[in-house]
Amino acid sequence: MGDDAGGSKPEEVDIRRNFNYALVVKTDMNEEMLAECTESAQTAIEKHSKSNEDAANMLKGIMDKKFGAPWNVIIGEAFGFEITHQTSNMMYMFFGGNLAVLVWKCQ
Repeated sequence: MGDDAGGSKPEEVDIRRNFNYALVVKTDMNEEMLAECTESAQTAIEKHSKSNEDAANMLKGIMDKKFGAPWNVIIGEAFGFEITHQTSNMMYMFFGGNLAVLVWKCQ
């Protein structure tokens, strides 16, 4: 009774499914702008999964149209930053576990 003759293994968990959402690490945006920025970033990354540059350009275009220019966007892995930004116009988040998105506005 102690041995399982069928050799069944515990169900393996797919770790990737835990990273299907964006994790906002730092922001000072209002809730409406944050929701729009997060949703737009997810859309851009999913649409341009092969090119972070194209995803960043798409997100910048969306933010410029909706909230006025000039927005800056960095999408990538393993980068640090120190920026100056307008109050209530910065978001830093992770998407998919290791892909970071930094969006900010300055004049």
